[in-house]
Amino acid sequence: MAFQFTSVTPRRDCTLQEWQDWTWQFKNSLKTQDDFASHFQLTAEEQEGFANSENLFKAQVTPYYAALAPKENPWHPVRQILMPHREEISGLSATAVQEMLDPLGERKPENRKAARIVHRYSDRVLFLLTDLCSVYCRFCTRKHFTGKDHAFINQKEYEEALTYIKTHPGVREVIFSGGDPLTLSDGLLDRVISDVRKIEHIEVIRVHSRMPVVCPMRITDALVQIFKKNKPVYLITHFNHPKEITREAAESVEKLVDNGVPVLNQMVLLNGINNHEAIIQALSRRLLFLRVKPYYMFQCDPSEGTDHLRNSIEDSLEIQRALWGHLSGLAMPTYIVDIPNGAGKAALTPNFQTSNENSVRTFKGWDGVEAEYRSPAQLRKPMDSEDYEEEWQRLKNAKTI
Repeated sequence: MAFQFTSVTPRRDCTLQEWQDWTWQFKNSLKTQDDFASHFQLTAEEQEGFANSENLFKAQVTPYYAALAPKENPWHPVRQILMPHREEISGLSATAVQEMLDPLGERKPENRKAARIVHRYSDRVLFLLTDLCSVYCRFCTRKHFTGKDHAFINQKEYEEALTYIKTHPGVREVIFSGGDPLTLSDGLLDRVISDVRKIEHIEVIRVHSRMPVVCPMRITDALVQIFKKNKPVYLITHFNHPKEITREAAESVEKLVDNGVPVLNQMVLLNGINNHEAIIQALSRRLLFLRVKPYYMFQCDPSEGTDHLRNSIEDSLEIQRALWGHLSGLAMPTYIVDIPNGAGKAALTPNFQTSNENSVRTFKGWDGVEAEYRSPAQLRKPMDSEDYEEEWQRLKNAKTI
């Protein structure tokens, strides 16, 4: 086997059966400073983070995910992801570089079409099923919604959300997010996914979840069957560092792909945690080995309390350039900047072009090889493009249909 994944040792105060039960993990999550202090030797900066960040963003972590981080090393990548810190508060001062409550503009009236529906792109909507997560990552982009104890959507808002989807035939794709949809019970998930699958114009369902990372025991046989019967359901997970890929996490995603559920990964570039090409290639290769497609490599959004966690775009581009040509295209995630204020995603790539004159472009490739590309003058429109023109126009105007 190309890669070996280590297993996580269960806590001594529980049985193996309890440890492997995702509901036990959720119920026994670390939530208070005392809970965290019982598992970690908290630094002064972390203690200050707990003392002052409660109103900013709550803390919570499953025992499993907490076990990935050492007791004493505050610079461990997993520990930095899960632990409140003094710098979250200092970033809210007048000297903050850029911090926003709603960096993606999801609360703007033109995007928030119902209490739990965000419609920013033409053919797809975001359905916020719950605000609960099993781990509250410190770089969360949805702090305006996540962790506010709303739990599962109420019946009135649920009916409003379904009505919006049903009455907008231009919507082809529904993305379940939150919070984390997989914190819900199988019964609730089965109901929601089945209700959306019954809508004739819905082609694809996506479920975004950190559970394979922070609570892999959630990926049960029963859950997989829910996904299978409502296919196509895509699972988008969020591994940010190779140290998050344990044997348990590997088995959870392989259970999904073995049963025909496509799995893709979105990661966030985080300052001092994973912003190095050696780490990104290690993560991507391990994911690809598990048949998980590295999908997006996100620039960290400027949500509140994240100045210290955000990488510069210049450094992120250098990381991407360093990977280019050395890492398989299958393993290369698309580098994305989500433009603040709800302007949408922008894909950035290294610029290898050195000149452009009279339809002749000159390039210098990743390995220093220089060459020209000459564009032909005569271009022809495909004869059958009109067969798909109506479909294309409907897609472009999907938000108004």
